[in-house]
Amino acid sequence: LLIFLRKEQYRMKLVLAEKPSVAMNLSKVIGANQRVDGYMEGNGYLVSWCVGHLVELSQPEAYDEKYAKWRYDDLPILPEHWQYQVSVSTKKQFGILKKLMQRKDVESLICATDAGREGELIFRLVYNKAGCTKPFKRLWISSLEDSAIREGFQHLRDGKEYDRLYEAALSRSKADWIVGINGTRLFTTLYHKKLVVGRVQTPTLAMLVERDGKISTFQKEKYFNVHVGKGDLTGDLEKVKTEEEAKKIAAACEKKQAVVSSLKRETKTVNPPKLYDLTTLQREANRYYGFTAQQTLDLVQTLYEKKLLTYPRTDSQFITDDMEDTARQVISIVCRQLPLFSDVSVTPDIARVTDNSKVTDHHAILPTVQLEKQDVSALPQSEQKILNLVGMRLLCATGEKHTYAETQISLSCEGYEFKTKGKTVVQNGWKSIEELFKSSLKTKEKDDPVKSLPEVHEGDVLDNVSASVTEHFTTPPKQYTEDTL
Repeated sequence: LLIFLRKEQYRMKLVLAEKPSVAMNLSKVIGANQRVDGYMEGNGYLVSWCVGHLVELSQPEAYDEKYAKWRYDDLPILPEHWQYQVSVSTKKQFGILKKLMQRKDVESLICATDAGREGELIFRLVYNKAGCTKPFKRLWISSLEDSAIREGFQHLRDGKEYDRLYEAALSRSKADWIVGINGTRLFTTLYHKKLVVGRVQTPTLAMLVERDGKISTFQKEKYFNVHVGKGDLTGDLEKVKTEEEAKKIAAACEKKQAVVSSLKRETKTVNPPKLYDLTTLQREANRYYGFTAQQTLDLVQTLYEKKLLTYPRTDSQFITDDMEDTARQVISIVCRQLPLFSDVSVTPDIARVTDNSKVTDHHAILPTVQLEKQDVSALPQSEQKILNLVGMRLLCATGEKHTYAETQISLSCEGYEFKTKGKTVVQNGWKSIEELFKSSLKTKEKDDPVKSLPEVHEGDVLDNVSASVTEHFTTPPKQYTEDTL
């Protein structure tokens, strides 16, 4: 028993995080409080970290010296056996990790890089490059709150469960290499100046060029609308090609009778929006605040590391059914802690945002219960904006439906048909939260104006109507924003 206990005393687990800041959070929770050069130690754990991609795919010249010079005749370059290299800037940290992996007292590892495709790739490349064969488990968490970290360490997963995630990330990196290396060298040698080609950036650039071409070659065309009506009711005949024809129609209808030839009333419902995944959050942060996609990702990542938001790199807009109590708690905290929503009273419908089948790696982006302890006013304005945006979407997504009555009316006059439509809000629902949020913006986000119509009935006659013509021009396509792109 004594021998067994002595052996247990010297068994260590090496935890590998993606960033030093995350490693510090993990170390604090699991009791690895002793600082050493490049890692933390204590309570049976060694906790260290990567600094971005420590290991990368090698450049072409690593396969053959002739590739150091760019030649058209050498293309395409397609490695049969892929090689990897340690980047110069991260060589020291890689050396520390390799030594830790080789330590005799380290019996196993815990992969604690970001719980996603790229995080998996970062760990596996370091593990493989170091020649490590020791078993490893996977820490898979969606929040850096202490409770989430503790629960994650209590339910570590078999590392082999994520082999396919690693293979997907590896395929992505090889595709980037093949397209980037060969495309860049091809166009550079053809046109005798460096032209960078990328798997993602080049088709994106093509979209921008195509749109710019449509804008630059756009020919403005004039058209006319004819308006006929009386009092608060006016119908429109749109896009008449010539002014002569438009004036002819207006003259024919002036001072004549118009009949309500059709009237259609319909109650419509707008369901609440879904919760945020990363892409929708980036789009709306661009639309409301002008943040770039990268700025939004950086801000959300910072708030994640401050334990105020859940894991950002998610493609899900739902939560799982075991999160219902947490979601209710977070909604209550949002209304208390974010001043913008201090007067909001909600009865959330959590079921609307719950769907286990639509949550794969991570659930939607949410504030955490840690927000309760945070002085929000002490955060940078940019971080406050992201919290307000995520809080708004949570309240909207769990709010009531927005209902309105839409009326469509056709007026018949002298053989011409003039149309109009209007709407009346029946129940504002989740839109009231969105309107509250939009009212706080310096640049007010404009919704379509609500146009109400007077009470009329099919067959009603409008005597002595007035008619007018307005001139309009077609407009070119709009330039892409990061949101629309």
